[in-house]
Amino acid sequence: MDYVIYIIIAVFLFSVIQRALPTKGVRQLSTADLKGELINKNKQFIDVRTLGEFKGNHIKGFKNIPLHQLSQKADQELSREKEVIVICQSGMRSQKASKVLRKMGFTKVTNVKGGMSAWG
Repeated sequence: MDYVIYIIIAVFLFSVIQRALPTKGVRQLSTADLKGELINKNKQFIDVRTLGEFKGNHIKGFKNIPLHQLSQKADQELSREKEVIVICQSGMRSQKASKVLRKMGFTKVTNVKGGMSAWG
């Protein structure tokens, strides 16, 4: 019986760690480095927070596509030819969004570490 509990705990810990690790093939970018990227017209900038969060505060040049709408809107609103730079509030939703985009076939995806909380 003790083994079952250990297995459940191990599976739980594994899933938590998997979510926290950066996605393979996704570049990680600090907010300090993001400032230099914002002038590049060959990149797409998306904010995956809710519309309310986005309206409250956002970075000029970022387009709002909430995470829950990303899989439906990405093909219509984003180009696979250009790099996609993704931000959220803390970096967790943008990490999930990066995984979604990679699974959809986007090859140039960058996650902003720390998100808007780290933007100064």
